[in-house]
Amino acid sequence: MIVKKTINWGGRLLSIETGRWANQADGAVVVRYGDTMVLCTVVASKKSNPDVDFFPLTVNYVEKSYAAGKFPGGFVKREGRPSEHEILVSRLIDRPIRPLFHQNFKNETQIICTVLSFDKENDADIISIIGASAALTISGIPFLGPIAAAKIGYENGEFILNPKIGHITDLDLTIAGSRDGVLMVESGSNELSESEMLKALKFGHESYKPIIQMIMEIAEETAKSPWEVSEESNVDKIIDEITKLYWNDIEKAYAQNSKHERLEEMAKVREIAVSHFKEQNEEYEDSFIEAMFKEVCSNFMRNKVLSTGHRIDDRIATDVRSINVEVSVLPKVHGSAVFMRGETQALAITTLGTVQDEQIVDGLSGEYNERFLLHYNFPPFSVGEIGRLGSPGRREIGHGRLARRAVSYMIPSKEEFPYSIRVVSEVLACNGSSSMATICGASLSLMDAGVPLKKAVAGIAMGLIIDSDGKYVILSDIMAEEDHLGDMDFKVGGTKDGITALQMDIKVTSVTFDILEKALIQAREGRLHILNEMNKGLSEPRSEISENAPKMISFVIPKDKIREVIGTGGKIIREIIEFTGAKIDIDDNGKVSVSADNNKALKEAEKRIKEIALDPVEGAIYNAKVVKVMEFGAFVNFYGTKEGLIHVSEMREERVENVNDILHEGDEVEVLFLGFDSKGRAKLTMRLNRKSDNECKNKHCGDLKHKKENKKNK
Repeated sequence: MIVKKTINWGGRLLSIETGRWANQADGAVVVRYGDTMVLCTVVASKKSNPDVDFFPLTVNYVEKSYAAGKFPGGFVKREGRPSEHEILVSRLIDRPIRPLFHQNFKNETQIICTVLSFDKENDADIISIIGASAALTISGIPFLGPIAAAKIGYENGEFILNPKIGHITDLDLTIAGSRDGVLMVESGSNELSESEMLKALKFGHESYKPIIQMIMEIAEETAKSPWEVSEESNVDKIIDEITKLYWNDIEKAYAQNSKHERLEEMAKVREIAVSHFKEQNEEYEDSFIEAMFKEVCSNFMRNKVLSTGHRIDDRIATDVRSINVEVSVLPKVHGSAVFMRGETQALAITTLGTVQDEQIVDGLSGEYNERFLLHYNFPPFSVGEIGRLGSPGRREIGHGRLARRAVSYMIPSKEEFPYSIRVVSEVLACNGSSSMATICGASLSLMDAGVPLKKAVAGIAMGLIIDSDGKYVILSDIMAEEDHLGDMDFKVGGTKDGITALQMDIKVTSVTFDILEKALIQAREGRLHILNEMNKGLSEPRSEISENAPKMISFVIPKDKIREVIGTGGKIIREIIEFTGAKIDIDDNGKVSVSADNNKALKEAEKRIKEIALDPVEGAIYNAKVVKVMEFGAFVNFYGTKEGLIHVSEMREERVENVNDILHEGDEVEVLFLGFDSKGRAKLTMRLNRKSDNECKNKHCGDLKHKKENKKNK
């Protein structure tokens, strides 16, 4: 049975259809917004996997080039490994739906969202979240949805629902959740206040409610029979027994100040618990007992916070761990900083490059350049483990993009600072909040490199502990255990004046706006404290860029001169590059960017380009080479290949009888450019103090003729 529902949403039609395509999947829908269409499917294994202590969910967002009428880029004309954008959208879909599966559902599940048509106006990320939710809701899989999502912009004091691609506003907010509350937030903003951000979250929540109703109406007509989920009756019994036997040992383990020592002690207690229950019943899987042990650890941590107001490291809820800042720690890089908060340590390195170093991105909407890059690396040694080194994983890409978003609003424009910029964050040690340490380290590293950052940026991760009665505590600057065992990971980046990035994930079914408001206010207090500590290391950008960075200059030449500078087949510009060693980039508007390792090469390249593209400056002195001597004067090349005449009367202050007594072919002399005559010919003089007749009104002029006139007038 084919069922289709349509509503007007944000000024465009949104439709969800099921029953027409991909009917072998457990759930399949096609979502259309404008002329952008996404096929969303979900399939789950019919067998549970009891050997895992996590929910094996895989989400894949796939962009097909044909959707935008394009061939795939590269030598192999076929889509290959997922792009960074596809990975980020896959995470965006995963985060709000993962908490809503039944806790005992361990069947391997895969969601695939395939972009079939792309209109270059309506992004496919929001409708992919909606489609995944709809496909799950009708599949019968134990999913506590539906959810929906919306994209919110902010312009001239007004919120905009689903702004079209290319419409840049002061806010880029993606919000997803249920009818009752918010589940996921991903946001970048130009220093929005906490009150404005809260209003945006409320606006987004109200905006997607009609979509939830729409999905429920489809489910009423098409939903499959719900799957049965086994209820393990002995779970509560085992949790109670672990609590009775090992609560004191868990308390002693958590009393260790060092994360490494704490994990070692906890591992010993866990091994004893697993061994104990295996002796009682060999059918118990190790992973099952470990999951129950983790539940008891969570109960301990949560109970301590809620009952005493103190955390496992004995901080109170609003405390931020001790901070240490170092800058200029690496001698040959362009900028460097180490930011350490508690046991989390990030080394951030800034590299400055030219236009040619910008990253070219080939997306569905076309090619574009990224001038500012921020890459986050999380090596296994940072958490005391052994692991495989390879391409960055989804987590590393996601954390890097969050940090980039937070800092990008403070990066100077290309006109103000023509360099391309790359920051790499190497996480050296981690006990939670490494992405927020990356924001702080990146800000310090950029200022150390001499990048004129508008304002310093800091980040803080907030947590939440909430019980079944609704009692809750918001935690500032969470460490690893509070992230893993808590109910919320709420990351806020920003300056002293406002929020530049916001990311929220929760493990409960939703959070209220009262909690979000208090979390935002508490995060601001923590952020200001961190910024104050950062200022002790470096409070503002260096006055000059690093001596290790390439030297760069930009200027504009007439558009009709671009071809002359480049030359036939690029001959002229290649010669300039080979002779000077500089890098040169010329855009279609005539903007020239020149960079080199030293000022001498930079100035020489600039001089050669300007000699081709620009007229000489009247009153400026140039080096000239004599090419031909005549009775009345000498012809010289004085400005690149430009030719001019030095008349015999302009060679000396006194009269010259014979030009050959003064100049010969091949001689090099300094000449003063006096302008062009009525026929467009350059007028030159070797009398370097000479002024034009119109210009010279000064009695101190060195020109002999003018001296006589001044004396006569006097």
